[in-house]
Amino acid sequence: MSKSVSRPASSVVAKKRIPCCRVIFCIALLALPLFSGCATVGRDFPAYQVGRIRIGETTREDIRGMFGPPWREGIEDGTKTWTYGKYQYGLLGGTSTKDLVVRFDERGVVTSYTYNTTTPSR
Repeated sequence: MSKSVSRPASSVVAKKRIPCCRVIFCIALLALPLFSGCATVGRDFPAYQVGRIRIGETTREDIRGMFGPPWREGIEDGTKTWTYGKYQYGLLGGTSTKDLVVRFDERGVVTSYTYNTTTPSR
């Protein structure tokens, strides 16, 4: 008479389990894009045009022709302002920002402007 060896049901279940390290690896792999993402605010503008702005000469229409519609409009110390800006923030990557604020008098002529960037000049 031959003996039949039976296995407990728990050993069959144990073979079908996924090792804990594989589960953690899969979760980390799926979560990686969340931590390496970036956010962008504003919209790009042709920064090479900034050198063409002339205080006391350049008009609102000229600015719109060079840079397009402003990303933001406002008033600073009673002076109409247009802002062009692009701000990119990355969790693992670098941060890159550039902005241009143009101030106009009541006639729509540039009285001053400010251009700032974190991107080095080429």
